[in-house]
Amino acid sequence: MEKNNFLSLGPHGFHRVAYVLWPGFNVSGCCVCVHGLTRNARDFDILAQALGADYAAVACPDIVGRGCSDRLERPEDYGYPQYMADMAALIARLGVERVDWVGTSMGGLIGMMLAAQPGSPIRRLVLNDIGAVIPGKALERLAEYVGKAPFFESMQEVETYLRRVHGSFGTLDDAQWAHLARHSARRGDDGRWTLNYDPAIAQGFVRNGEGRFDDVDLWALWDRVRCPTLILRGERSDILSADCAREMVARNACAQWVEIPNTGHAPALMAAEQIATVRAWLKK
Repeated sequence: MEKNNFLSLGPHGFHRVAYVLWPGFNVSGCCVCVHGLTRNARDFDILAQALGADYAAVACPDIVGRGCSDRLERPEDYGYPQYMADMAALIARLGVERVDWVGTSMGGLIGMMLAAQPGSPIRRLVLNDIGAVIPGKALERLAEYVGKAPFFESMQEVETYLRRVHGSFGTLDDAQWAHLARHSARRGDDGRWTLNYDPAIAQGFVRNGEGRFDDVDLWALWDRVRCPTLILRGERSDILSADCAREMVARNACAQWVEIPNTGHAPALMAAEQIATVRAWLKK
């Protein structure tokens, strides 16, 4: 595993984007794995090591504002145009013309947006529990904790918090929860721990005039995706409904839908059977 970074340009200057590169054992091919809204690159450590058997390299970035990447000075710059530009710069940095993409939640949306562009470098796309419609009620749930900046007295308190907030990730063992906690928090000068992302990323949550969140309709975007796509859905997900996944497959002959049991939003992709599903599909 190598820790790397590069400079990317935003509306108000340059910022540094960090990524973890896992050298693989194949002679060619690159896969990019992108995390969810408040998560980070190290969520994919287990998956990336497994994918190393199939690729020359697996790259896992920290989206700006998260993990080891810079925080943006202006909160209004957090958004998908910037995230897409940063990921285009990452692909250029990797020196490849085509990549496979595994994206969880927000990472899946970034992948979908890139795949919908003319001349897209995305060869195959995995959307982990995200789709063409994001229900407003689910956004309401996310808004309950995104952007908050709790403090913790110990790493055990961090882990307890993550188990509560992200319990829908599925059945993780103690070592996996400890891994997520270790890479989800940073220690301040006062000795306390806080979550390792910029609370300002929550600026993208915009309520309607009635104080609620509207459903997000991305069908026009999905209809422009032409690459083969695997849609993973946690069976208890409130972000991706079964009806939405079914409709996505009906509208795209290159798409396949697999439901992951005993999970909600979003499958952690740490379990052996989940990793096997992703690997088998990417190798087609």
